[in-house]
This record gives sequence, C-alpha cells and structure tokens, in this order.
Amino acid sequence: MAETLEGQVERVTFFNEETGFAVLRLQVRGRADLVTCLGALPAVNVGESVRAEGAWVRDAQHGLQFKAERLRTNAPTSREGIEKYLGGGSVRGIGPVLAAKLVKKFGERVFDIIESESARLEEVDKIGPERRRAIKGAWAEGRVVRDIMVFLHAHGAGGSRAVRIYKTYGEKSVALIRENPYRLARDIRGIGFKTADAIARRLGFGPDAPARLGAGLRHALHEAAGGAGHCALPEARLIAGTVALLDAEESAVRAALASALQAGELAREDASDLQFENEPLVYLPPLLKAERGVAQRLLALARQPPAWPALDAERALAWYEKKTGRALSPSQAEALRAMLGSRVFLLSGGPGVGKTTLLHALLTILQKKNLRPLLCAPTGRAAQRLGEATGLPARTIHRLLGAGGGGDGHFAHDERTPLTGDLVVVDECSMVDLPLAHALLRALPPAAGLLLVGDADQLPSVGPGAVLRDCLHSGALPAARLTEIFRQAEGSAIVVNAHRINRGELPVEPKRGEADADFFFIAREDPERIAETIAELVRARIPQRWQLDAASDIQVLCPTHRGPAGTRELNARLQEVLNPRKNDEPAVEKFGWTFRPRDKVIQNVNDYDKEVFNGDAGVIAEIDPAEDEVRVKFGARTVAYRFGELDELSPAYALSIHKAQGSEYPAVVIPLAVGQFLLLQRNLLYTGVTRARRLVVLVGQPRALALAVARAGGNERCGGLLARLRRGGNPTTSA
Repeated sequence: MAETLEGQVERVTFFNEETGFAVLRLQVRGRADLVTCLGALPAVNVGESVRAEGAWVRDAQHGLQFKAERLRTNAPTSREGIEKYLGGGSVRGIGPVLAAKLVKKFGERVFDIIESESARLEEVDKIGPERRRAIKGAWAEGRVVRDIMVFLHAHGAGGSRAVRIYKTYGEKSVALIRENPYRLARDIRGIGFKTADAIARRLGFGPDAPARLGAGLRHALHEAAGGAGHCALPEARLIAGTVALLDAEESAVRAALASALQAGELAREDASDLQFENEPLVYLPPLLKAERGVAQRLLALARQPPAWPALDAERALAWYEKKTGRALSPSQAEALRAMLGSRVFLLSGGPGVGKTTLLHALLTILQKKNLRPLLCAPTGRAAQRLGEATGLPARTIHRLLGAGGGGDGHFAHDERTPLTGDLVVVDECSMVDLPLAHALLRALPPAAGLLLVGDADQLPSVGPGAVLRDCLHSGALPAARLTEIFRQAEGSAIVVNAHRINRGELPVEPKRGEADADFFFIAREDPERIAETIAELVRARIPQRWQLDAASDIQVLCPTHRGPAGTRELNARLQEVLNPRKNDEPAVEKFGWTFRPRDKVIQNVNDYDKEVFNGDAGVIAEIDPAEDEVRVKFGARTVAYRFGELDELSPAYALSIHKAQGSEYPAVVIPLAVGQFLLLQRNLLYTGVTRARRLVVLVGQPRALALAVARAGGNERCGGLLARLRRGGNPTTSA
C-alpha cells in the first residue's frame, strides 16, 4: 500500500531537466534527520513543499530512501520556506541576503508583492528602480518557464529547453505550442522533429494531419541544409525521405508538397540545367532567394570595370617591390595584374603559396591611391589572423554587417544601408555559406570591388552551399589559383605534407633525431590508447618540449564526435587533466556537459542578442549560481549566459575539424581511427593539418591515415548556384 510523505525541500541533490528525475532532501515534520526522496517532476526549487506518494526502500549504498511514484510541489507558505525558496536561486537577482530582507519586510505576502505591487519592493534597502524591474521580470519569466516545463513533461518531453522556448515565444509559449507544436523543431535548438511530433500526437494531431505532413517536408529540407549542406533536394529524394520520416503514404506526402508549393511555403525549380538526378529541385524559399541573389550580384560585378581609376599595373608592381623589398613570383605578378583589372576576383590556393603576400601587395598599392579597404572573415580567429597579416583592421563578417539585437539574424547593413568602402576582402571564403554570402553581397557598397580569398580544397561551409568552390568551377568570374610553394614554406613539413595529402599521397615523417621537426605520426591501434596518448601529449609532452601552454596553445581536432577518440570523450578526459574541479568553486551540469571556471568553450550557434557567433572561442571567467549565470570571456568582452542557455556552448579542449575551420593554433593533435570511417576523407585531414602553425601530431591507426588520404569524394552538394553562374558566365579577366 502506498504511503504519503510531506515535507519541505532543503536541498536538490540531483535534477535532470530532460527526464524530470530528482533526488531531494526533505525536512519532514517529526523527523530529526533529512529524508532522501527520489521521483520525477517537471521542476523543483529549494523551499517548496512536496507531497510524495510511494514506498520506503533501503539502498545498499545510500540507506533508507523514499521512492515516490507521484510527486507534487507547491509554493512554500511558511516564512522559512519562502526565504529558502527566494534565496535558493529560484528567482534570478535574489540571493540569500536579499531574500531575508524581503521576507522580513513583507512576510508571507512577498509573492503577492512581487506579482502585483512590485513598486513596493523599493521600500527594501538596496532595491532601486532598475533592480526592482529586474526582479519583477525574473519572477514573470520564472512563472512562464515553469508552466512550459510542466506542459512539456505532461506531453512526454523534457523541460531543459524551457528557457530557450520562453526567449523565443515569450508569455504566449504554451498557447503557440498547442497551436502548432511542430514549430518547436524549427525554432528551438535541441528539440528535434521526433520530440515535436510526439507532443503533437499527444495533442491530437493525426498521422496524416496537413500540419504534420508540411512540417515533415520542411524538416527534411532543414536537415539537408544543416546536416549535409544542401541548398535544395531533388523532388523524388525529398518525398522518399519524408515518407520514411513520417511513415506516411507517398500520395499524402505528394499532396502536401503540392499544397506547400502553392502556398509559397516551399519552392521548386524545373529548368533542365537546375535539375539534379533528373529531378526538379525543391527549396526552402529563403535559400532559393539567396542562391538567385548571389548568382545575380556576382555576375553583375564581373561585368563592371574595376572599382578604382585605371592603374598602370607594371608601374604599381615595380613601386611595391621597391617600397617593401618583396619580389613577387611570376604567378603572383600575373594574379596581381588580373586583380587590379577586375571588379570581383577569386584568389585560391593552399598553405605556403603566397596568398598573404599577394593580398598585402594589392592592399598596399590601393591604399597608396587613398582607397578604403574593408577586411573580414567568417570567424573571430580568422579575422584576427587577417588583421595581423595585413596590418589593417579586420572583423568577422557578422560584425562588419552589423549583426546584433533582436535575435532575428537581420543585419544593419544591406542594399538600403550599404557598407562604406572601396574594396571588401573576405578571407577563409571556403567557410562562407550561401545565406551569409548573400547578406554580404547585399551590403556591398555600389561602387566597391570584392575579393574572395580561400582554399577550395578545404572542407566546405558547415551551412548550406559551396560558394567558393562553385564560383571557381563555374569559370564565370575572374580568378587565380596559386600552386607554387615558396622556399620559406618548403622547410615546413606541415606545409609539404598538407600538399601531399591534398594530392592523395601519404605524409612524410621526420628523420629520427631531426631537431626542428614539426610533423609526427604516433601509431596506436586501440582507440582507448589513442585517447590516453593524446591526453598525455597535451598535458605534458608537447608543453615541455615546445614550451607551449597546454590549454591555450594546443588544440585537439577530431574527425567525429563519437567514440573514445571523438570530441565528447576527449573533452571530458582533457577537462579532468587540464582543469580538474576544485572543491570550493561552483560548477554547473547542463545539456550533458559540466562547466567549470577556466574551461575552454566554443559558441555553437549565432546569438545576435549577445553578439556571439558560431565558432567564437572563449574561457569561462565565472559561474554565479545566485544569478543563474555563467560569464565567458571572448577576447576583451565578457558575455553572460543563463544556465538554461548553456546549450549554446560546449567545451573546446577537443573540437571537430569542421568547427576549427578558419582558426589557427600553435599545435594541433588529430586522432585517427578506422571507426571514424564515414568521416575519414582527404579534405577533412587536409583542413585539420592546415590549422597548425608550429606542430602537427597525428595519433592513431596507420590504416585510418591511409584511408583518409585515399578518399577524395563525398562532398557533392545539391543546389543550383554553379548552374546559375555558368548561365551568365563570361569573365572579363582570368589568371
């Protein structure tokens, strides 16, 4: 027979927001010691009253516990409970000291005061208008977030994304989800289609509901864009994928596609040169608009004269070489002449081929003519490197365009409010996806030139499209591809081996005892031994031999997230080695990670409100449980994250090679295992190796290395940019 237990929550020992499972320590009337209670509930805070129905059990390790079949919480009613509730972090901005003052002033009415008479909070010492508004806002937000958590748990989903749902939908969150639960998969990071579909089914949406079929089609396209980089899908592939996803009838999916096309929710291109697998392409409308816009604007630029008055290229070249003492090679000089005669230009090439020298020459010559360059790159690290190489200010593309505020991804600069400058230079252009390229082209000053610089042999962008590669392969735009490795780079095994890998040749290892060797392969067959070796390399061997800082100078780059040699396991292992937890400092467990002060972290999404973007790297400066905040240093800026927003971050001791694009590190360590088979490809290894300045160490199975070097394919992306460029291509200059 079930027993009933009632008490006050003194401590939340454990709480999993996904499952609702909690381990609580309760103060129960008539018992001198705290009682351990286990059960599931949507949310819980210190100070709340709990009613539990279940039975006592004796655990071999933890002793007597109350295992609840049903748990219910109520707001505290006693002064002591209210004070613990307010001071326990349930309301952001109220700590234990302020909680005591509030309860002393308002007693049991304090909740009503915050809710309905918040102006009276200013009667309490240390609370002014600004803090009063913050407390009122945090109280209202907490109420809605709690409602969201209860709603999600009632419909079979975890509540860990409740804060993000609130930030996206506000006070109407539950009503909007009830109306169309499929919006969760589209709008909320971390909530997939299957979770949204399960909620929908519980709300009464049938298997063939139009909303479900339409959401399935859009989800398939979103997944293709975000997961594989496709701008569109062939119609037959889209239908087959949606049928499999929804377990629906093909005829019903075809009817839903026809409705979505008619309503403008999806778009189709039927032209023969835009077909793929002999099928018309189906797009999400924003991607179709971006693809058309990029092609039209680039082709228009190619037809225009240079953005500066006519220059005598030979005199300019001679002046530069005399001024700087740098002599350009014949291929560099030919490329410089073409660049000076073009409105838009593509400059491509691998490491050590002189792209930076050529860029420096162009900018030096144009600045002599008082022309104003604007320099940018996709990531903060890439922008920093560009600035160091040229001696000119460089920003991320997002910051150049004026991203920030509103959270909607819009930029301050577009065709109505263009940038101000005479030449826009974009470095690491292989990372630029189609939507970002479109945004940049829209903001290009009407009379300015455009120079796109990158290495087309690296991995394509994480987002949809392969802009640099399609532009180069189209033949529609003036371009130069540098291939000559210069003498100063020939002495680096990193550069030499990067080019060998790119040609499909195994890298060459240094001779035994070679003092200045900078490229090594350490053979390890067992994945667990690979991970152990990497931890030891990062902790001691590399820092001691090369005088590098283990945390800031050495970056582990992985082909995959999974397995003993993937980012997840290596991050956990390296965190324990490089930043073990200290007993007297706070830590927070969220979204599968433990975050600690001093942890290296990386931003995983664009957050326009915080002005922090995908790929930005930082260090945790402080964790403040009272304010429900983690504060992260990104360079000179400190950015605050609510605990419920930590799904934007992940540890950065080990990164995927994709995530490291555009960055450069003194030392790079790369695990290689045959278990990573699906991701082991030449351009992946090439990209990882070219992230290093001073040292590359590969650790793993010789078979895995050979496999990665041998595999060159698998990068085809569906879309029509290449065909659109070829339609109108007739470059005025080529090199």
